[in-house]
Amino acid sequence: MNGSRTSTTPADHYCLRLFVAGTVPRSLRVVESLRRICETHMAGRYELEVVDIYQQPDLAERDGILAAPTLLKVSPHPERRISGDLLDEGRILRSLQIEPVAETR
Repeated sequence: MNGSRTSTTPADHYCLRLFVAGTVPRSLRVVESLRRICETHMAGRYELEVVDIYQQPDLAERDGILAAPTLLKVSPHPERRISGDLLDEGRILRSLQIEPVAETR
């Protein structure tokens, strides 16, 4: 954590927590896909924490996670949860209410 940051985050800064189940290929694909989506559409405006529910079951319990993969948008409010197919970029952007970055050709 950067000491110069305040305890509040700007409204356009996203704090995301991704819960995965171990290092199985599906979990690794979800992590890679979500990082790509974040870099494409929220570059410099996000923090992504990846939590392995097998290694940190207390965090999953604290956040009420019942299935993996699950993406939790911690901020900005309102908090949102997305479970299931996290490889669908459009679904993730709609669920997080993020406008897609226009493609340049």
